[in-house]
Amino acid sequence: MQSKTFVVPNIGCDGCVKTIVNELSQKPGVASVKGDKNTKVVEVQWDAPATWDGIVETLKEIDYAPEQSLMP
Repeated sequence: MQSKTFVVPNIGCDGCVKTIVNELSQKPGVASVKGDKNTKVVEVQWDAPATWDGIVETLKEIDYAPEQSLMP
């Protein structure tokens, strides 16, 4: 299982977090998505067939691109 914790600057409310969780949870291989509207931090855990590049692409498509990785 792989995981990344990252900042999404466009998060402004619980609805933003819900959108991110809903969209990423639909991707095959994504096991867990957690977000915090106050810190704008998102944590994603996944296995194949999901990839980090695919997760980033989905986030960009829904206008919640990650800014920086906090942890590997």
